[in-house]
Amino acid sequence: MEHFTLNSSKVSRIGLGTWAIGGSEWGEVSEGDAIATCLAVFEHGINLIDTAPIYGHGRAEEIIGKAMRQHGHRESFYVATKAGLEWNDRGVFANSDPVRLRQEFEDSLRRLGAEYVDLYQIHWPDTTIPVERAAEVLLGFYREGRIRAIGVSNFSAGQMKAFQSVAPLHSNQLPYNLFERAIDDETLPFCRDRSIAVLTYSSLCRSLLAGRLTRGTKFPKGDIRRVDPKFQPPRFAQYLEAVTKLDAFASEHYGKHVLELAARWVLDRPGVSAALWGAKRPEQLNAVDGIFGWKLDDAAMAALDAIVREAVTDPVGPEYLTPAVRF
Repeated sequence: MEHFTLNSSKVSRIGLGTWAIGGSEWGEVSEGDAIATCLAVFEHGINLIDTAPIYGHGRAEEIIGKAMRQHGHRESFYVATKAGLEWNDRGVFANSDPVRLRQEFEDSLRRLGAEYVDLYQIHWPDTTIPVERAAEVLLGFYREGRIRAIGVSNFSAGQMKAFQSVAPLHSNQLPYNLFERAIDDETLPFCRDRSIAVLTYSSLCRSLLAGRLTRGTKFPKGDIRRVDPKFQPPRFAQYLEAVTKLDAFASEHYGKHVLELAARWVLDRPGVSAALWGAKRPEQLNAVDGIFGWKLDDAAMAALDAIVREAVTDPVGPEYLTPAVRF
């Protein structure tokens, strides 16, 4: 396992993403499997576990709390959670009202059964109030020692700059993979220049880069990919063609599969600190071991760019995930 330093803490460069463990957007997952997955991370050198209240409406945090108690050593886990998303019958909304942030924090601690959070992140920027107000709240938690690092997620360079005018900013969690690279233009360079760690989510593009999907794949009711434009015709066929070619490249040049190639690509991008890896069962972590011990050089990066560019003629980003603006 490779590691990086996040505000003096040693953190694994692969982290377990627990959106799927919440069980509400990626199909059902049993509590036993979910807890076992959280505990299996240590077999692969992982200590970073990323979660959020909205993942299963609190269930993912509760699962992690149970896993930590079963393990018995809270300090072995580097837990990153979030705040700033509200959900109700009308949908999901960004909400960083200070009163709500403080309540969310207490609720997260209760579900986790913890006295502190290693990394606390604003999940999405709330454009209805100044960014600085959310920064003030997290700065308070930080000074009290209740959080060990301050982070944001899905923040632009301008929003990060405003946040930093009030509080230290240690990380930004962003969507990034071989197919979704919007942060290359401004956000990633901003983070790199200011030593802000970048944690990438959708590192395998909602399993598209895992290499297991076919044109006949059907997603169950409630699966987030049913509304993801990448998984709808005609785009789905384009992305699958790219995956097939990427897999062939990985096999020919490295003796690897596309899944390992896609994760290695993220980790080898300048400025990226860690990539999140979604899993619902322990065996889904096994491929992590094949990510390390090799690198992609500039020639390989250029070849992968060409494969994606030629196969995907109608690309689309992850914009569909953006929450609504609250009234």
